[in-house]
Amino acid sequence: MTHSFKAMVVTENPPGTFTRRITQKSIAELPPGDVLIEVRFSSLNYKDALSAIGNKGVTRTYPHTPGIDAAGIVVEGKGSDFSPGDPVLVTGYDLGMNTSGGFGQFIRVPADWVVRLPEGLSLKESMILGTAGFTAGLSVSKIVAHSIHPGRGKILVTGASGGVGSMAVAILSRIGYAVAAATGKIEEADFFKSLGASEVIPREEIKDTPKKALLKERWAAVVDTVGGEYLAAALKTTAYQGAVTCCGNVASASLSLTVYPFILRGITLYGVDSANNPMAHRKAVWEKLAGPWKPDSLFAITNEISLSALDSYIDRILEGKLKGRTIVNMTDSQI
Repeated sequence: MTHSFKAMVVTENPPGTFTRRITQKSIAELPPGDVLIEVRFSSLNYKDALSAIGNKGVTRTYPHTPGIDAAGIVVEGKGSDFSPGDPVLVTGYDLGMNTSGGFGQFIRVPADWVVRLPEGLSLKESMILGTAGFTAGLSVSKIVAHSIHPGRGKILVTGASGGVGSMAVAILSRIGYAVAAATGKIEEADFFKSLGASEVIPREEIKDTPKKALLKERWAAVVDTVGGEYLAAALKTTAYQGAVTCCGNVASASLSLTVYPFILRGITLYGVDSANNPMAHRKAVWEKLAGPWKPDSLFAITNEISLSALDSYIDRILEGKLKGRTIVNMTDSQI
């Protein structure tokens, strides 16, 4: 087994500036853990980009290798149920935040972070889904558990061009829901239709009207990925006894509204956390994503890059210039 590998390393340079480069790391540098994994694929998420520019709310200590997603093959599985050669995936927990992450060709993590690759998914497909697909799956599971069936009405997805949003559109349409995709990239309507959206609407159309406590009922349920005034408007426009899921705050972390959506329409707001979701539920959602919820359009909405190309894509995701999913092929990574 090789003792060195390629990785993106982000370094803090006084006074408070950060640089990133692809370099060689040693397996001895990896943190303690039960399972050593050779990473074949990772994916690019907004949280990875924040870590890569030195956001101390995501990553406290540098130098650091980001990457909150990783899929690969077990090399060592000390004291665990995993054996060399097992295909596995890791998403969430502390991976890529303060634990060396998937933008390196090897990771070492606790065994209770590791999910055995479900039948029906390849390693590449698992990273096309990644944290974004898993978060979307958790959101969909809340809507399904709320007894909102496809006949109840249309489901709104905000931030539909992002990773979670695009996956939510694809999963919901896959299992029979009519989906309205709200986006700032209305010129990409054909892209959203290819995911299965039945309607594409400009995000300005779903902004909040702060002076009104309630707005006209439009949606049976909402998957909100952006927060702020869009989440407020979603709650005000969801139909009686509907459900709204919340998993992001790129628009704002603040929420300003009255209690009327809750006490007059009986709306339920579900918070969705993918990082520390219990393993039993995590496995159940991954089984769904590998089976009946697996989108037909996975490869059509994916851009595959090498580790050497990752730097420019980090800038692009921060500028809001990416759509769908970007996965990193860690076996095709030149320094």
